[in-house]
Amino acid sequence: MEIGVNVLNFGPGADPETLRSWALTVEGLGFGLLMVSDHVVVTPDVAERYPAPFYEPFTTLSWLACVTTRVRLGTTVLIAPYRHPLLTARMASNLNELSGGRLVLGVGAGWARQEFAALGVPFERRGRLTDEHVRAVREAWADTADHGDRRIPVWIGGHSDAGIRRAVLLGDAWHPLRRTLPQLREGTARLEEYAEAHRLPVPALAPRIALRLTEEPVTGAERLAGEGTIDQIVDDLDQLRLLGAESVVLDPYHGDPRETARPREAWRALATVAARVFPDLPDPSRPAPHPGTPRTRTEPS
Repeated sequence: MEIGVNVLNFGPGADPETLRSWALTVEGLGFGLLMVSDHVVVTPDVAERYPAPFYEPFTTLSWLACVTTRVRLGTTVLIAPYRHPLLTARMASNLNELSGGRLVLGVGAGWARQEFAALGVPFERRGRLTDEHVRAVREAWADTADHGDRRIPVWIGGHSDAGIRRAVLLGDAWHPLRRTLPQLREGTARLEEYAEAHRLPVPALAPRIALRLTEEPVTGAERLAGEGTIDQIVDDLDQLRLLGAESVVLDPYHGDPRETARPREAWRALATVAARVFPDLPDPSRPAPHPGTPRTRTEPS
């Protein structure tokens, strides 16, 4: 099972050098996938959660493709209605080729009503627009030579019935964000039921879960997958593997924009996870971690 990381491409701590350090740390620790988020206009509803600066995902991933060699690069998630599908198809195809076939295109319908208004996109039609967008992107790839032989996987975000339907009809993977384990089990059952009813293949499971490392166990029905002690987090990853997950993305952001100015806290948590879930001996082909990251695969103090 591939384990990836959601990198914080927004907030007061975001700048080119910090993004570069994030990428080197993620790749150096042995994670297989690096993903970034998407917003175009930092309207008040967006700024409350994800304040400026907010680095545009295709531009950011192009920059990070140049400072990495192995890790896959993705969007979690690109808000499909914000761009013309032919532009999305073109940028994704070019980035995939320039990075050596490393792109994962995660897409979703979006939630920020004020941002939709600023872009002149009808909020009430976002679901239908997302369906149309993904179909048009796939058609554009099929009709042009730009896509080449390197197929770009499309992950579909959203845990509603509409999101699950979209994943079955249009996606290579279902990419729900920050759910509990029971919610992920229930959603996976719905995914399989919908696929069976329509005689379609079941998309892969590729959730983005929390990464909040605590000293004491976190209990209660509301505990998100990825919250708690390192033993709880490792067990969550094991449970997701048993559920059939092919990829899991760890999200170290807890909602406070000030966290973006303290990336080493997240890096230490990632190093703790890496020490438990990856082989003890580092792969010599992996680039060295960023200097601010522990080099050994032991749990940092």
